[in-house]
Amino acid sequence: MTEKRSHLRFGLERTFEAPARALERGTEVFGRAETIFVDKRPFRLAEEYWETLGPGLTTGAADDDPSGIATYSQAGAQYGFQLIWLSLFLFPFMAIVQEMCARIGVVSGRGLAANIRAHYSHRVLYVVAGLLFFANVLNIAADLGAMAAATRLLLPEVGLSLLVVLFAAFSLGLQIFTTYARYARYLKYLAGALFSYVVVAFAVHLNWSDVLLHTVVPSLTFSRDQLFLLCAILGTSISPYLFFWQTSQEVEEGILHGETTVAARRRAIDPGVVRRMRTDVWSGMLFSNVITFFIFAACAGTLYVHGITHIGTADQAAAALKPFGRLAYLLFAIGIVGTGFLAVPVLAGSSAYAFAESFGWRYGLYRKLKQAYAFYGTIIISMLLGIVANFFHLNPIRGLIYAAVANGIIAPIILFFVLRISGSRRIMGRYANGRVLSALGWFTVGAMALSGIAVILTF
Repeated sequence: MTEKRSHLRFGLERTFEAPARALERGTEVFGRAETIFVDKRPFRLAEEYWETLGPGLTTGAADDDPSGIATYSQAGAQYGFQLIWLSLFLFPFMAIVQEMCARIGVVSGRGLAANIRAHYSHRVLYVVAGLLFFANVLNIAADLGAMAAATRLLLPEVGLSLLVVLFAAFSLGLQIFTTYARYARYLKYLAGALFSYVVVAFAVHLNWSDVLLHTVVPSLTFSRDQLFLLCAILGTSISPYLFFWQTSQEVEEGILHGETTVAARRRAIDPGVVRRMRTDVWSGMLFSNVITFFIFAACAGTLYVHGITHIGTADQAAAALKPFGRLAYLLFAIGIVGTGFLAVPVLAGSSAYAFAESFGWRYGLYRKLKQAYAFYGTIIISMLLGIVANFFHLNPIRGLIYAAVANGIIAPIILFFVLRISGSRRIMGRYANGRVLSALGWFTVGAMALSGIAVILTF
């Protein structure tokens, strides 16, 4: 035994002394009587993949915000597995839209609003920015209310209004006094509580053949309630605020790498940069849709089968995690608060980017408050309006779903400009949309427009 240990120790010492080239290809070390092979390639590939992830992963995590959790939970509770196919069906369209937005930022070196301003009427841009601001304030209000309601499940003695103010102040402080990228790295761990829905889906003994059948075979009843939920699902999955956020974050990534002018960012573009961006975006959207699938499945397997078909309160939404017993409320609260702290800065930030680029203000989360008063002023006003809205006794859960519907109605208007800009050879050059990509993009615009019109007509 002693002899074998000495051989192993000798081999390990040789391994760490090996040159870097040998470590990349796998190290072969000869001891006295044995050979040790150490293959570093899987770890290196995993590390390179993780370093590739950035704005796309953050956007994907923010996409499963409290509004998304509430909407998917209501759909699973009300219709069981009937609408779970949307988690698979929407994935490529979500990824395509976000990839277009990211590509606009990478290739043009400017945000989405700045591109609309450069190539379309300023009046059009003001309308687009106004619609975005309205939808975002509604979403911020609903997210803050849901975060407070989820926390009250654990701390019922604390007032709802006080919690709304505290969450808003904390989020605002983080946005102003630190970078979003810095604290988002830590908040992603809170969003990891959403994986509890994955555990629930396996814990409640679902009929997986039935789940898979509904996942691949679309089904709709075209009732008023289902059309309303369909528009909400589309709106919370393909959200306008994510278009502006994704584009502007790609620009900020370039600035962090020293590309401080539009011309410098344009010169830095090459196929490798675009390829890494696509990996980031598609990975983020895949993460988002996997979580969506399991929220559908968990709520259908718990709430729907026990007759809880309408979610009106936070404790009814948390009941989907009932298999965790006393931990259910804790996990639900962590998930809502964690994703809320991820999404609220994205909502407020996307409005600030849109207004700053529309009016030519200095902007960027990399700047200090004194360097971009108007930019941060828009964030502060968005948060204050979100707080005020909660004093009008907005039902947090219903508010989240109505916010998703508002996004669904506004999204096709903004998507029109995303498609026109990303498909323009004059603006995008060789990186403009191809025919297939354009066709899928316009299909997305048409489907969202029809769902929005249907909701307006039926309500």
